[in-house]
Parts: sequence; C-alpha cells; structure tokens
Amino acid sequence: MSQVIRKIIILVLGSLFIACGVDFFLIPFKVLDGGIIGLALIMKYIWGLEVGFSMLICSAPIFILAWFQYRPLFLSSIYGLIFSSMFINLLEPLQYHFLYYFELSGMVSAIIGGVGIGMGIGIMLRFGISTGGTDLLAQYISRITFLNVGLIIMITDLLIIGIGGILISMETFLLSLITIVVGGLVTGILVSKGS
Repeated sequence: MSQVIRKIIILVLGSLFIACGVDFFLIPFKVLDGGIIGLALIMKYIWGLEVGFSMLICSAPIFILAWFQYRPLFLSSIYGLIFSSMFINLLEPLQYHFLYYFELSGMVSAIIGGVGIGMGIGIMLRFGISTGGTDLLAQYISRITFLNVGLIIMITDLLIIGIGGILISMETFLLSLITIVVGGLVTGILVSKGS
C-alpha cells in the first residue's frame, strides 16, 4: 500500500472517530473538548454555528503563524484539520437518528466521547498527522520557550472548559473535564504503542 493511500485511510479513520465522539456524544449534553474543538463547541452552544466551520475559523490565525514560522508543523496538521472539520459537519445530521436509538447519560456520553476523540487523535498522531489548532500552537510555544508541550496543552484545555463552564453550566465543566481526561489517556496509550 502506498504512503499516500495509507495517510488518506488514517485521515478518514481518525476523523470519523473524532466526528462520532463530537456529534453523537458531546453535543447532545453540551459537553466540551479542549483546544479548537472546545472553542468551536462553545460557539455552537452559544450562537448555533457549525462546529467544523468554527474549527476552521478559529484555527486560521494559528495556521498562518505556522506557515510563516514553522512550515513542517503546518504541513503535518492542515489535512487533519480539514478532514476532521469536514467529517464533524457531515455526520451532524445523523445525530437525531443516533439519539433515537441510543439513550445515554451525560457521564457515559462524556466518557465515550472522550474515547472516540482520543482514538481519532491518537491514530493520527501515531502516523505523524495532527489536527493542528491549539496543539499546533503549543508545539510552537514550546519551541520558543522550552515549556513542556503537554503542560501548555493542559493549561489551554482547562482555560477553554473553564470558560465553557462559566458561559454554559457547571455540569458542562465537569463532564468536559471527564472527556478531556479520558481523551488524553486514550491518545497517550495509542501514541505510546506506536513508538
């Protein structure tokens, strides 16, 4: 199998996991994820904007910075962002049908959503693909400050779900915290198995 075909399969598979986690498990309970997905979800819950479109808009300044400052980060992330944004928007209309057949609690949805997003991101990272966003920004900040990338991402994620908790509800904050922890663990396991 050629390298290009393998990369496309990984992009599609990872993006499907992320989209399912967001559309079927997070959105029904107004749960957030960290990073750009979390910002896009806040925009959806408050203003009703499409998540995929909001991800592209929120990521634009970061990708412009990456293009001029560190092009390899840009190139390894742009396709992950485009594919995951596209799949989130494509699967959203199926949310009604999913919820018709599956009735889950907010806690279970937060956990399963975290697993789905963690699997999608983990699969991509294992093959050198990123969805960009705040992870891309964290990589750049780490390069110029020597702060740990994981620490920068964690602080950013906590700020985003903290803002969501203030603007939406305390339940949103708590469920989002669960999603981020579960997603981070799953991503970490998948990435470590790949190394």
